[in-house]
Amino acid sequence: MRNFISRAVRLESFGGPEVLNVCEVPVPQAGSGQIRVRVTEAGLNPMDWFMTSDADTATRFGLSLPCGFGTDYAGIVDQVGDGVTEFAVGDRVFGGALSRTVATYVIVDVAGTIAAGGDAHHTPDGVDDRTAATLSIAGCTASAALAVVNPGQDDTILIGGAGGGVGVFAVQLARLVGARVIGTGSATSADALRALGAEPVTYGDGMVDRVRAMAPDGITAAIDLYGTDTMQAARELGVPDERITTIAAQVDGITPASGANVAPGAIEEIARLVATDQLHVPIAASFPMEQIRAAVELQAGRHVHGKIVIDI
Repeated sequence: MRNFISRAVRLESFGGPEVLNVCEVPVPQAGSGQIRVRVTEAGLNPMDWFMTSDADTATRFGLSLPCGFGTDYAGIVDQVGDGVTEFAVGDRVFGGALSRTVATYVIVDVAGTIAAGGDAHHTPDGVDDRTAATLSIAGCTASAALAVVNPGQDDTILIGGAGGGVGVFAVQLARLVGARVIGTGSATSADALRALGAEPVTYGDGMVDRVRAMAPDGITAAIDLYGTDTMQAARELGVPDERITTIAAQVDGITPASGANVAPGAIEEIARLVATDQLHVPIAASFPMEQIRAAVELQAGRHVHGKIVIDI
């Protein structure tokens, strides 16, 4: 057997898409408490390129060179380490493993977390691998944001960046609990937002007046998935700080959405909703591994409606 028969996107320096290279690497071996997954699809998230954009940011996330790229994955278990009883060879799985999933194989700690060792979940029947590879980071992030503002059927919630990778989950999860959703986006995203169940409003100058006209009885909660404009608008519209959250900035008085807000079993519930056709994940684009730079450039433009995946 050749020593180098696996491929992975690797970085020898931090920076933009130009530092991403597809390399041959040794096939990893599952240790005790681990599984090896033959990756079929890897989902991209803005955090992937943000983490590796410069050395200071990478250090904050615990990354050092050389390192891999990508955090979401879906695939098939092809090796099981000692002590693992939850998974067997041939099982379909999905999950997250920090900055190393755009690769032929990924090693995952069965009892780990996305940030420490990776995690794995059984892929339900009815969920294809391409969709499964989009669920972990964006689904958990959306779930965390909703946990902060806790929307219900009496709420009208303003979601900024509603058509992005996290927004497609946040909008639908809020609608599933009965909330009315007004989603911000560009003029060209209106149809995509309506398809998710949101009422579209264009961002930019005059947005507060446009939202006020759409919801004369007021906005009761807000989630900002892009910058600070939605938070500022929500405050101007009278939303109390405790019902505003963000994943995009640090603002005094606003509770950011984080992994600590995610309820146990949230990702399994999201997968169940997909499997039962209650939640849909629009795939904006897919690329082969060799085109990873083009994929990241597209996502960095921040005008994609839905998720981007890498076909492994």
